[in-house]
Amino acid sequence: MSRPEQTYRGSCHCGAVQFEITTDFPELTLCDCSLCRKKNALMVKVHESRFTLLAGAEQLAEYQFHTHTARHFFCKVCGIYPFHRKRVTPDNFGINVFCLDNFDPAGIPVRQAVGAAMP
Repeated sequence: MSRPEQTYRGSCHCGAVQFEITTDFPELTLCDCSLCRKKNALMVKVHESRFTLLAGAEQLAEYQFHTHTARHFFCKVCGIYPFHRKRVTPDNFGINVFCLDNFDPAGIPVRQAVGAAMP
């Protein structure tokens, strides 16, 4: 069961990268691809129209691997992964919910994405 739609603010650890998302949190996602396993992020999918980068575009580093379709972003200052552009749905972002201010993921269903088996 999703929550009421709300706007949430988030940032990297040092605050250089700041963003907002609007979502009702229908589910959260864990991915088993090699990168997601190592960064251990819990993500929510939001359409690009529901995402706003408020500050820090110049502080973002981008990492791509495998098909070079997904675009993973990290803060150059503190190294935190706040979000990525998704591979299968590139008009959506995967947001690291642990970067959201005062957010508790308890009670939201978690789906296991099978990224490791993607061709």
